[in-house]
Amino acid sequence: MSRDNRGISKAWGTTVKKSQAVAKKRNNTFFTTMSVAHADDDEPGTGEVYHAEKNFSNGDFYTGQWADNLPHGQGKYLWTDGCMYVGEWYRGKTMGKGKFSWPSGATYEGEFRSGYMDGKGTYTGSSGDTYRGFWVMNLKHGQGTKSFCNGDYYEGEWRRGLQEGHGRYQWKNGNHYIGQWKNGLINGNGTMIWSNGNRYDGFWEDGLPKGNGTFRWVDGGFYVGVWSKDPKEQNGTYYPSGSLAGNLDWDPQQVFMVDLKDCKICPGEKVSILPSQKMTNWPALEGEYNQKQGVYNGGKPRRMSVDGRLSNYSLENDGSNSVCGDGDLRDEGFGSNHIGDSDARASRLTLKIQPPKRQGETISKGHKNYELMLNLQLGIRHSVGRPAPATSLDLKASAFDPREKVWTKFPSVGSKHTPPHQSCEFKWKDYCPVVFRTLRKLFNVDAADYMLSICGNDALRELSSPGKSGSFFYLTNDDKYMIKTMKKAEVKVLIRMLPAYYNHVRAFENTLVTKFYGLHCVKLTGTAQKKVRFVIMGNLFCSEYAIHRRFDLKGSSHGRTTAKPESEIDPTTTLKDLDLNFIFRLQKVWFQEFCRQVDRDCDFLEQERIMDYSLLVGLHFRDASSYRGSHTPPRTSGVRTPKVNGEPDNDGGGPRLSRADRDQLLFDPTRWASIKLGINMPARVEHTVRRSDCETQLIGEPTGEFFDVVLFFGIIDILQDYDISKKLEHAYKSMQYDPTSISAVDPKQYSRRFRDFIFRAFVEET
Repeated sequence: MSRDNRGISKAWGTTVKKSQAVAKKRNNTFFTTMSVAHADDDEPGTGEVYHAEKNFSNGDFYTGQWADNLPHGQGKYLWTDGCMYVGEWYRGKTMGKGKFSWPSGATYEGEFRSGYMDGKGTYTGSSGDTYRGFWVMNLKHGQGTKSFCNGDYYEGEWRRGLQEGHGRYQWKNGNHYIGQWKNGLINGNGTMIWSNGNRYDGFWEDGLPKGNGTFRWVDGGFYVGVWSKDPKEQNGTYYPSGSLAGNLDWDPQQVFMVDLKDCKICPGEKVSILPSQKMTNWPALEGEYNQKQGVYNGGKPRRMSVDGRLSNYSLENDGSNSVCGDGDLRDEGFGSNHIGDSDARASRLTLKIQPPKRQGETISKGHKNYELMLNLQLGIRHSVGRPAPATSLDLKASAFDPREKVWTKFPSVGSKHTPPHQSCEFKWKDYCPVVFRTLRKLFNVDAADYMLSICGNDALRELSSPGKSGSFFYLTNDDKYMIKTMKKAEVKVLIRMLPAYYNHVRAFENTLVTKFYGLHCVKLTGTAQKKVRFVIMGNLFCSEYAIHRRFDLKGSSHGRTTAKPESEIDPTTTLKDLDLNFIFRLQKVWFQEFCRQVDRDCDFLEQERIMDYSLLVGLHFRDASSYRGSHTPPRTSGVRTPKVNGEPDNDGGGPRLSRADRDQLLFDPTRWASIKLGINMPARVEHTVRRSDCETQLIGEPTGEFFDVVLFFGIIDILQDYDISKKLEHAYKSMQYDPTSISAVDPKQYSRRFRDFIFRAFVEET
């Protein structure tokens, strides 16, 4: 150990001992938890970089370059739990090259960005695992090599912390695989070569041969056919060495039972705690932020409500702005979206983050749609629970035939195939049942869970008002599924585009278009003879995160604002294009994937002559729970501020991680599978404001004010084709308004305008 390092370690150890001693003699000292030196009165001025040593009230220690009361330049930080970082800092964040070490002996040496392992770096685990390659936000992503502690070795592509793409895995025993990977498993086309010279060339699924493939022996014999671990699906021919005639004397199950037994993928070592979780919020950032909030310390500034009306806004006493039991905020204003003078330009966003309310009215007995709900649940239970043969993902064209539908009669007294029930007699229709059963399989929907969500003891909830199209929406009690009533024209559009839709969602796992799980019809057999058609969809906002803001974005401006006074806007209010006051900033890898997928989805919708769709976006502000009654919004870090140089710490500790649980939830390797494009995505948003002289400005001016968020988004309303009614709407409105500002335009123009807008609202994090 160098002399410098010995000195630092000694100082840190002394600090910890002093903090323990002072805790016992708290009444004899001026400071709350530990004794530290006072700052010199002639401390260097603003912006000047100088060397400093800082002792924190919880025992943490920093030594290195310091500027504006922040680590800035080269420095070393030691945490009392044994973690240590040595390297470059930029305004309180690890940025550039550095080394992070854990008390277990594990180390990461490489590039950092905003506190994350990001860039090129090497992680060496305490057990001996070593990864060398590229990282994005603490995740292995890009090209990289990993040596496992058991002697195995992988070289190839990574995505979101797991092997994905093309790669080569070498086992210690000499076996090796070259080919495609997905989610950390062998998946796709590839070749396995055993140490004895035998080999398999073909397709794989979840680490096992599945589909067309050929197994070859060193002596020249081979087996060719369709592979599956299920013997019933296995089908092929064995050709012994030197023979052109096939026979079935060899059992291909031997490959699964014997040959692949020693070809297990080593799981590797997990990171115990992420460097980003150790980052702290510094006094300078706190002060800088509060200084810029000075505009709110005055009387009653005039504000622009969401519907464009000016209102007077008065701040209640501090006690009224309390934190709810679930950590969300009450009684906060929703900041102005416009700027017209210098004072307004200096203002900053205040978020009205209220506890999310449970949407909809429970459909109980006596509700006008109670019997319809019972009919729907009976029909779903019958359709999903009906025995059916196992289906392949390769569907026949006949499965998509519009005439492929099944009618079932449900008499009140029951029948051979239906149970007795207390509702009125009705008929039930399933459209293309094989296709939707296969879609549920493709979307990994368990049939039992699906029935339990829709047909369980809990009632459905009807949303308070129908959509613009006149459709009604219902939510399942667990919020997983949304049921929408449909017009006959919409049903026809869905059935027409179903083959292309199926191929699209099968080809692109990360598609953003709505997931459809079933298409049905209830026909009452009484005098009314009423037909109700409906589709079952996934609920984009079903998450453990509360949605604080939601936007419906099309890229058009005419009528694209929420006609609600500011006081009525809550987390369930869907805001529109002209209400948008954020730019969404995605990490490079996510942004690239987002752009590719939006292009694919828009191309698909354009080919199907679909228009009037939109991108539904939900935001969860990650720091909402750290808010404690000030008039400032959540900031980009919810970590408590460390106290240095004798400043009292009212909470009795040093830097504490109020956001650690959320970071662990987002970046714990066990949770990576839950983070997908448009689902549980960590990101940042930048507050924007619009010029007061430009009412139709879709994207406002950036303010430099950022918030950490979790993003949810998807493309919805994809069943409107450019029919005669939309053509007439376009012609009529074009005579009154700017033709480029209205929603009803040709699908090709709509797709181009939608993409142009979305790619301005979503940008790459820099």
